[in-house]
Amino acid sequence: MNLRSTGRNFAAIASGVALTLLGAGAAFAQEGFGHAEPDQMDFQGAVTPIAHEIRDLHTLVLWIIVAITLFVLALLIYVMWRFNEKANPTPSRTTHHTGLEVAWTVIPILVLVVIAIPSFRLLTHQLTIPKSDMTLKVTGSQWAWTYEYPKDQGDFNFLSLVKSDKQLKPGDIRLLSVDNEAVVPVNKVIDVIVTSDPTGVIHSFTVPSFGVRVDAVPGRLNQTWFKAEREGIYYGQCSKICGKDHAFMPIAIRVVSEEAYQAWLVQAKKKFASNPPADEFASNDATPAR
Repeated sequence: MNLRSTGRNFAAIASGVALTLLGAGAAFAQEGFGHAEPDQMDFQGAVTPIAHEIRDLHTLVLWIIVAITLFVLALLIYVMWRFNEKANPTPSRTTHHTGLEVAWTVIPILVLVVIAIPSFRLLTHQLTIPKSDMTLKVTGSQWAWTYEYPKDQGDFNFLSLVKSDKQLKPGDIRLLSVDNEAVVPVNKVIDVIVTSDPTGVIHSFTVPSFGVRVDAVPGRLNQTWFKAEREGIYYGQCSKICGKDHAFMPIAIRVVSEEAYQAWLVQAKKKFASNPPADEFASNDATPAR
């Protein structure tokens, strides 16, 4: 083995890695709230407690992976340098080393425990629905979303359809903007009941900035929650390949102040007065599945 050639190769690899990390760092700095920015590599901006926990867990696991990768790379370089034929013409005949075998068994277990603790905590927080301030029912169909507000919020529902290219206005986002956005107040716990049209297929209600993803299954009520900490409009999309127009059923949720929300409710009651919610939701008889 030519050590000088090997050194040059590793230097080239290290330079390439450094340039890649610099480019990735610039992309990581582009944090889009509500939707992804061009060339963005990191998550969308987190605006709920669950989304913050997801980012924290991701960051922890990322740094653990980086540490393991660098450690293995260092071992490979050391072995190539220390145990090549020229530097080590008489190889060792060692076949077992008790300390080494215990270490490579115990250390991975400890790493998994470090990952498991925040992971289980996150799952618990996702599945434990806190006391809610309002309830929103979301129904997926082929290929749109219906939002239903119960009696205490106005007793109405509406269909949310993707805007066509002709309907787009300045500031709209193609394939994400919709004609009727769901509106919720900021800093309120929103209990979301998710289902799918009984005659339809499985959809997936997903809003990345909220850290929310839950399947919409025909004949079943699933449940999730979020508490948006920042006003704005947040987009998502169906994350199941649900048919020919799968790409055309976006989710748009506008988070506003309590005053703006109450004003919107007054207008929405008039606009959607002919669309009362389903009886089982209005009477609150249905029990969501956990």
